[in-house]
Amino acid sequence: MPVERGPGEVSGVNATQRSILNAYAELVEELGTDDVSFRLIAVRAGMGERTVFRNYPTRVDLLLATATWIERTVFVRQQPQSIFDVPLAIRESMDIYDRRPELTHLVAEVSMRGVAGAEPAPNRALFDEMLLLEVPSLSAAERRAIVAALSHLDSPATWVTLRRELGFSGRDITDAASWAAESVLDPIRDEVG
Repeated sequence: MPVERGPGEVSGVNATQRSILNAYAELVEELGTDDVSFRLIAVRAGMGERTVFRNYPTRVDLLLATATWIERTVFVRQQPQSIFDVPLAIRESMDIYDRRPELTHLVAEVSMRGVAGAEPAPNRALFDEMLLLEVPSLSAAERRAIVAALSHLDSPATWVTLRRELGFSGRDITDAASWAAESVLDPIRDEVG
């Protein structure tokens, strides 16, 4: 199943790199991450193995680039307009992750292992900005705590933990993650500015 959504979605990624990332993501979905070699990626992408190595010299380089590319092309969703829309956005994310479990696992592994350059909480700044605008009465410590909680819930790592570690079904994951986000936001609903 092709992963790519269209050309040029990720700035700084050229056509050759898109082919490599797309081939790697397809192979991960088919075989898992452990069974994918640079040779196999090159064959799938229709290029020489040297071309893959020139673009991504190490497995870490390839993993980081692929995780970022997946986040920006496969796991795309509309940004919430309000901090109080975040539980619905998290529900949507969990549904997206559930449809692509191997890719979700890859992105979660990269962010959980702390690979240099990985972004484990890409919406942190957005959540902080929304809280500043919508609930200006919060102290900096309260805002940090809410942003941290929502950022952790809004991640592939949450899906992986609930699915693979606790055995939750897709529906249970979406319900649990969105309910948890609601419970984080409930105490501040009356403070909206």
